[in-house]
Amino acid sequence: MSQSKPRSGYLKEVGLGSVIGLTVLGLLIGGFSIGGFSAPNPTGQPQATASASASASPTATSTRTCSVAELAKDARLMNLSAVVLNANTDVVLFDRNASVPAATASVMKTLTAAAAILTLGPNYRVETRVYQDAVDPGTIILVGGGDPTLSRTVAGKQSVYRDAPKLATLALNVNKKLAATPVTKIIVDSTLFTGATWEPSWERSEMSEGYMSEVTALQVDGDRANPAAEKSTRSSNAVMNAGKYFKAALGANAAGATIVAEAMPAGATQIASVSSQPISKWINHMLQVSDNTESEALARLIALDLGYEGSFKSIDAAIKKSLAPTGLNTAGMNIRDGSGLSDFNAVSPMFVAKLMQLVNKPGSGLESIAQGLPVSAESGGLASRFKGDNIDAAGKILAKTGWIKKGYTLAGIINAKDGATLTFAVYALGNVKADTKDAIDNLVTGFYRCGDTLSNQ
Repeated sequence: MSQSKPRSGYLKEVGLGSVIGLTVLGLLIGGFSIGGFSAPNPTGQPQATASASASASPTATSTRTCSVAELAKDARLMNLSAVVLNANTDVVLFDRNASVPAATASVMKTLTAAAAILTLGPNYRVETRVYQDAVDPGTIILVGGGDPTLSRTVAGKQSVYRDAPKLATLALNVNKKLAATPVTKIIVDSTLFTGATWEPSWERSEMSEGYMSEVTALQVDGDRANPAAEKSTRSSNAVMNAGKYFKAALGANAAGATIVAEAMPAGATQIASVSSQPISKWINHMLQVSDNTESEALARLIALDLGYEGSFKSIDAAIKKSLAPTGLNTAGMNIRDGSGLSDFNAVSPMFVAKLMQLVNKPGSGLESIAQGLPVSAESGGLASRFKGDNIDAAGKILAKTGWIKKGYTLAGIINAKDGATLTFAVYALGNVKADTKDAIDNLVTGFYRCGDTLSNQ
């Protein structure tokens, strides 16, 4: 240890001398650049222009001169917040209000995914159970464990949640257990989740348009009218619908049963159960197609696992606590939901880009999230994007999409043209229109083309 400091000082002196020598030699060979004289471009190659459509390859004298300034001024981006980081060096290459918390739209799902992996673990499964009343053998209780993927589809058919557990399996096992005892009453218990089933800042049109169900611990197929359609009308009776579908699955043995929604009576005995797929599969599906129902269920399961109640009020504290092991600074963040539907979510682009650095880092524990991110021009929410003039970025961008009526967002990882790996987040907030997505794609393609030579100008 005592010899390392003198050695370091020696190397610094040698390095300084070399730099001075090379600088003088460069001035003699290339022409003076002092006092208003500039050296000619020794390569004869075009300089990077104000548009990122220029080559991302720097000239012999350039470093970060590839600008996307004109792309960032596109009026369709409205109020732009954005950041680009070199994933390996942590250098900030581009910054537009990067540290200001703002509405994330569905980019919030990346935080929910990370919190779920860190708290629950990727192999966590959710159980839906059936109990028999201790006093009345004809009364059974269907108890929701927070699994919205539970499906009413018949054997051999798939819902949007591939290989999900089925009500038919529960019904078969219940009928076997009850033998000749007819079912006269079915209690549906969704009390695991507490409080409101709808966030006040959400628009109810999200339900009628088929993007979101009410948040309940017991529901079937995400309460979709069509189990096989990602976008399908939802109802305001998710829990009772689950009871109705369960009664149908039980068949003749429950033909005369009444259905009531209440808490399970004390002393009941478990007689059947089914388990969900591991939540790693939920996360992949959630990120690919932006499934709001899965994300809200995960947020509450996270909260419950940490000792909070399973309500909207618990989500902010629960997700922040879950993300604490990452070392990322959650100060100033406001998390209203797990899906990003609320306009009042507030997370900075910088936080998201730094989270994506961990997603890109082997051994971080979060690298599995990358498997679920849509790929430009290839899969999920990006399957139809990054085409036409942006086709050179096809397959090079892994990112979560986001949309609310007041903004479009995109955040993820760029395998840039020059070989650099970048992480980024772009928020375009305001009175956006559908073509705002095109402006975002143009800007992000600019990031791809510039790579590590991206200028912050």
